[in-house]
Amino acid sequence: MLRYAADENFNNDIVRGLRRRATHIDIVRIQDFGLSGADDPAVLAWCATENRVLLSHDVRTLAGFAYDRARAELPMPGVFEVGRSLPMTRVIEDLLVLAEASVDGEWEGQVRFLPI
Repeated sequence: MLRYAADENFNNDIVRGLRRRATHIDIVRIQDFGLSGADDPAVLAWCATENRVLLSHDVRTLAGFAYDRARAELPMPGVFEVGRSLPMTRVIEDLLVLAEASVDGEWEGQVRFLPI
């Protein structure tokens, strides 16, 4: 099962909804690990160390840093970009499906945009 990290500005209602729908889901918030205010490369490096797919609403800059890591052949477990305008129930459902149906390493070096 995938392990998620929600970036600092990710909608906490989605995080809570994921936890309510599936108590076994492994999701943490970046700010709970002392990374409040950290830049994108630092967050991506932490996710790589922890083997966590990063959830973000930052569609402008994060993808570029993620691809930079992949091009440099640095570990990058994946990024799921979630548009802010998507219905929360749809996002929760998609993230649950992805967590349960994915195999370890499947999203390495990839940036994907929800909905799936």
